Amino acid sequence: MNDTRKRSWLTGMLIFMVAVLATGYAIGDYFVDYALKRGNDTDALAPPAACVNIHDKSREIPQMPTSSIEKWRMTMPDGRHVAATYAIPAQKGHRWVILAHGYGRDQRYMRDYAEEYVQHGYNVLTPDLCASGESEGAYITMGIKESEEVAHWAAKVRERDAQAEIVLHGVSMGAATVLLAAGRYTISGLAAVIEDCGYTSAYEMFTSQLGVIYGLPEFPIMTCVDIVSGIKTGGKVSDAAPIDVMSRIKVPGMFIHGAADTLVPPSMLESLYNACQTPKKKFLVQGAGHGDAMTVAGKEYWERIFSFLDDCLAMQSSLLPSAVVVTSRSCAR
Repeated sequence: MNDTRKRSWLTGMLIFMVAVLATGYAIGDYFVDYALKRGNDTDALAPPAACVNIHDKSREIPQMPTSSIEKWRMTMPDGRHVAATYAIPAQKGHRWVILAHGYGRDQRYMRDYAEEYVQHGYNVLTPDLCASGESEGAYITMGIKESEEVAHWAAKVRERDAQAEIVLHGVSMGAATVLLAAGRYTISGLAAVIEDCGYTSAYEMFTSQLGVIYGLPEFPIMTCVDIVSGIKTGGKVSDAAPIDVMSRIKVPGMFIHGAADTLVPPSMLESLYNACQTPKKKFLVQGAGHGDAMTVAGKEYWERIFSFLDDCLAMQSSLLPSAVVVTSRSCAR
């Protein structure tokens, strides 16, 4: 091969590689913005466009809890301002719950959960997670930045109440968020984690929906999405993987899922439950779709939750100083 032909070949290969990379980035860019970017041409605070295909349109925003409330604000290390609402029970004690909402939602959709906890004497904090509600951010990160926020909110709770016994309870993306928070961060006063219809990893969940909704393959689309999400949001979709941190969670866990969930398959419940190495409970709700376990199970949903938490918190109080972080031995199976 003479020099001219060699240069032409190398130039052609370079152009081809640049075209492939540009195409890959364009694919990833489109799907990242479609699935994770907040706002549109008419509403800067609108949830990502993908929510149209995922959200249950019959789900209405619940009424405000019947308790007194306070608005909380906080600035994250990256400079974002985030917001939460504190619902105050009539008889204040040291039991707290932080409720994490789902993908494309905001704290308002956790009001009915908050009401149940308030009526049972819990102090309740409902944050707007990253790029949701009143909290700043351009992109949802499927639990990465959201879990950091939950850890910071928990620290703020302990500043307010040094004896706080904190429960984390999340639904859908919020469930993944609380698992990631418990597994990645040291949270003083953490007593238990409740996850409702959470995914093992956002990458696996998106891959499944890519095939179901669009009939598209994982490769190369999800590979492109993973790379571009890291560039644009500060965290790869594949990093939002609660399954990877289950062994680091040191408090009891409760795992809830709808048996008819087609967005996050019940098999993910089994994977998370089996990976949990602390005392745990499982509740599979027959006939419930994604995020519907509370509605379908009704009274039983809350009976099981409060029975689980009463056992855990009662034993913690009897065996450990209130300021000590609960360990896996502090709750009977």
